[in-house]
Amino acid sequence: MTRWFRSNWAEENTWFYFEVDDDGWVTRQVELQGPLEKPIAAASLTEWTTAQQAGTLADYEATFGATAEVPVHEWDTPDQQDLTIGEFETVWRTARAACQTRRRARSTRGA
Repeated sequence: MTRWFRSNWAEENTWFYFEVDDDGWVTRQVELQGPLEKPIAAASLTEWTTAQQAGTLADYEATFGATAEVPVHEWDTPDQQDLTIGEFETVWRTARAACQTRRRARSTRGA
């Protein structure tokens, strides 16, 4: 069963939002940093895998980041707070839009 939760890493001043599959693998991950909770990552495991196979992984990670590389049952996640799918989707959409805006800005500066 898919589940959603968030966890705060105070030492990094970052909120991590996770969508996790039945086996505990992160399928989507959002990272919000600082007191303004600036989106710094909004990665999908499916997209990451596709980018890796296509040879475009560096571009994908520069835009969206990456998901955790081990199942959640192998980590010590402080202060886990369960989320509904709706709560996760709201954060996901906002973070994705911010990542895509930064991507477009980088493309414009590089042109």
